Amino acid sequence: MTPLRQRYIDELRRLNRAPRTIETYTRVVARIAKHFQLSPDLLSPEQIREYQLLLINNGSSWSLFNQVTCALRFLFVHVCQRPDIVPHIPFAKTPKKLPEVLSPTEVRDLLAAVSDDRFRTFFRLLYGTGLRISEGLHLRIADIDSPRQLIWVRHGKGAKDRCVPLSERLLLDLREHYKRHRPKDLLFPNARGEAFHPVTLQKALRRACLKARLTRHPTVHTLRHSYATHLLEAGTNIHTLQRLLGHSQLSTTLHYLHLRREILPTIQSPLDLLDDPNLDNLSGTSDPFGGHHP
Repeated sequence: MTPLRQRYIDELRRLNRAPRTIETYTRVVARIAKHFQLSPDLLSPEQIREYQLLLINNGSSWSLFNQVTCALRFLFVHVCQRPDIVPHIPFAKTPKKLPEVLSPTEVRDLLAAVSDDRFRTFFRLLYGTGLRISEGLHLRIADIDSPRQLIWVRHGKGAKDRCVPLSERLLLDLREHYKRHRPKDLLFPNARGEAFHPVTLQKALRRACLKARLTRHPTVHTLRHSYATHLLEAGTNIHTLQRLLGHSQLSTTLHYLHLRREILPTIQSPLDLLDDPNLDNLSGTSDPFGGHHP
């Protein structure tokens, strides 16, 4: 490992970035250095512009584009002490998309199609609690408070702790998982006793989608979106949901209001009003004294 990479990792750790963020940023910067065959601290603004255009031309997602931007900005601000480069590394305006949500029936079919019982229990955990994938992967046995039927989420996004309710059904699932696999510390370790890589979970979910013959292609994070939307449909208060999801801003939670299925069916199209025999009275164009307004 080069001294520059080690310092980059050390600075990420010093500023308490999440392990997954450290891994991602380091990989991104290394890929750029390999592309130019140049130490990343020597990159010029023109080379950075060239690489960002390359991402666009290759059809990379805007989230990846901004991920690269974050990684490079951190490098030049916190490691290279070259803040003058930052204005030359712009963020892209990302399209605002509503999160995809599965119906309860689709969730049931999807979970039933997961062949590996460890992954099936893990996905049931995410749907039953709304945890992020990284929070679930780093969940420890000690975080399960069975007497109080709570799960303690340690160092969630933004380094914040919170607790979420643990249902009786999920508690039984976790107990069965423990009896079958006897984990030592992490609740869902791989063969080396470490957390599974998120890609492993994504692949397992993709196989289950094919087996369940779902017409949509959800990601693991879709289970969290489905949890939030289904709770709202069941009448959960938006502020309570914000705390359960660990959102810093209420505006983030409010996105789920647009996904509630009971709202849209109650909205009447103006086209339907054209067939109403009382259309003139509804439109307010008739004069109550017999005349008509121009």
